[in-house]
Amino acid sequence: MSRDAASIPFAISLDCSSRLPLHRQLYDALRNAVLSGRLAPGFQLPSTRQLAADLELSRNTVLNAYDQLLAEGYLEGHIGSGTFVARSIPDIVLRAQPAAPVIAPARLSAALSGRGRQFVANQVRRFRRPGAPVPFRMGIPALDAFPFAIWSRLFAQQWKRHPAGLLPYGDSAGYLPLRQSVATYLQIARAVRCRPEQVIITSGAQQALDLAARVLVDPGQPVCIEDPGYIGARIAFQSAGARLVPVAVGSEGLDLAKAQNACHRPRVIYVTPSHQYPLGATMTLPRRLELLQWAQRVRSWIIEDDYDSEYRYSSRPIASLQGLDTTGSVLYAGTFSKVLFPSLRLGYIVVPPSLVEAFVAAKAAADGQCPALEQAVLAHFMAEGHFGRHIRRMRKLYEQRQAALIETIEEELPGILTVGQHDAGMHVVACLPLGIADAPIAELALQRGVELQPLSSYGLRPVRRGGFVMGYAAYSPAAMRRAVAIVGDIVRHVLESGRHPIG
Repeated sequence: MSRDAASIPFAISLDCSSRLPLHRQLYDALRNAVLSGRLAPGFQLPSTRQLAADLELSRNTVLNAYDQLLAEGYLEGHIGSGTFVARSIPDIVLRAQPAAPVIAPARLSAALSGRGRQFVANQVRRFRRPGAPVPFRMGIPALDAFPFAIWSRLFAQQWKRHPAGLLPYGDSAGYLPLRQSVATYLQIARAVRCRPEQVIITSGAQQALDLAARVLVDPGQPVCIEDPGYIGARIAFQSAGARLVPVAVGSEGLDLAKAQNACHRPRVIYVTPSHQYPLGATMTLPRRLELLQWAQRVRSWIIEDDYDSEYRYSSRPIASLQGLDTTGSVLYAGTFSKVLFPSLRLGYIVVPPSLVEAFVAAKAAADGQCPALEQAVLAHFMAEGHFGRHIRRMRKLYEQRQAALIETIEEELPGILTVGQHDAGMHVVACLPLGIADAPIAELALQRGVELQPLSSYGLRPVRRGGFVMGYAAYSPAAMRRAVAIVGDIVRHVLESGRHPIG
């Protein structure tokens, strides 16, 4: 038990008006805490002097209580170390503790708000294990290639130079130098039209979507989303009470004809035009212009999620949809989680000038601000050119790793897995033969240490063909080859058994 625990103030209520002496009340409170397990065996208690000060008691009162507990074996003292809860507690077996109450699902549902029930209903099983990422976990960049030395140096410099300025509360919109760096980067690399004032720094892209749902959508209003599409967007809008309108995706992106037939006047249209998630289609220029015209005509907002547009292998990165917008209809969201590392938890959303005040207020209400020190380090990382160089290195590395994965699948699993569009991004979709369900195979693979995200989990409606969304950016060719061999064993066994589940 850490000595720091002994410095934690105790929450013990004593009644000065009670006929029971204070030392007896303290004895009872500590004894009950030990027997109930709130004070675990080996826990170090505060010194008698410290506890007397915390509870505003005389030291003799605390000494009397401690002495009684020591005599009865509930506590044990170690010379020079302090007083601890005994490892072997007397009458622990004589006093059975009541089990924690089990809340029935019906009662749990009744206890939740409408939004709480949506969170429960929308939760999607994550086919992953805790710990270090293993093939083919999604959304993980090449952590082995991250420039740790540079990041550590910048972190130390920021802490040394400007600690006082970064410690108080800051601007809810984000650290201004970072917003300036993001605006400059987006203008050059993504042809986004924006000023730093339009950039709101968020806790990842997921918070950007959550803020958009809070600010733009009232309960019951329709939101068009890609189907299959990003689960996080589905959760953000549905949790805000939106009525989701799933729209099929084709080789040119969102099917606008089907979207317009399904919903004449959506409040929001959510798209991933540069690299559709998860299928990988790129929205063509004619369709982008048509989408902008439709949104302008029916006065809808468009949210452009540009989650991994930096990584395009068959051509230069495609300019943003927002850069084509002339009416202020498009909000542009991005993230640093996939470019740098996930635990950084920094993203951004670029909003039209008319929405800046509302989004900053929503961010302030949500969590106040993002951590200032990390923002400052990232701002310098970008300003000194490390960000651009890192992206260029990762684009080359990811192209090599993607090629290695596709080659392995084609060699090891011909006719079993078919890789879809793969000219960009950090993942590929590999489809199973028709009629084979993907989720049970993913369960079996997880048991053998391979993480496959079923394609079916991304659809609001049943997918026509099952498959797996497979991240490759973080894994070496050798690791992916071993994982593909495991997947092959599982799928072949399912096919040969003749008892495979039907999708």
